[in-house]
Amino acid sequence: MSAHPPVPGVARRLACALYDLLISVALVIVATFPFVLVFGDSTQGWRRHLLQAWLVAVVGTYYVAFWTRSGQTLPMKTWRIAVVRAGDGGPLLLFQAVHRFLLAVLSTLALGLGFLWALVDRDRQFLHDRLAGTAIVERRPKAG
Repeated sequence: MSAHPPVPGVARRLACALYDLLISVALVIVATFPFVLVFGDSTQGWRRHLLQAWLVAVVGTYYVAFWTRSGQTLPMKTWRIAVVRAGDGGPLLLFQAVHRFLLAVLSTLALGLGFLWALVDRDRQFLHDRLAGTAIVERRPKAG
C-alpha cells in the first residue's frame, strides 16, 4: 500500500464542486431570507455589501465546519473525496480550513485559475490547497 492516499482526478473533483455549488446556492437562498426580513431592501449601498459579507460568512461556516469535523461535505462523501492536512493527512485545523475557503473564493473570483492550477501541479492539487497546506485525497469506505 502506498504511503500517500491516491488523489482523485480533476474531473471528479470538479463534479464534486458542482454538487457542492448546488448546496451552496440553496444555503444562500435560505440565508438571504432572515437578512432581508431584518434589513429590508438590500440591493444597493451598505446593505448590499453587508448582505454579501453575510452570505460569504454563512457559506464559509458551512464549509469550514464540515472540513474541520470530518474533512468532507456531503458531496465529498458521495464522491469519496476528503480534504486533509498535506503533511500528515490529519484533519484540518480551524485556521487551515478558513484559509483554504478564503483562497478558494479568491480563486473563483480570478476566473477559476486556482482550480486550473491542478492541471499543472505535480500532485494535481488546486492552488488553494497548495497555499493552505491541505490536500484533496480519495477516502475509501472503511471495511467491516
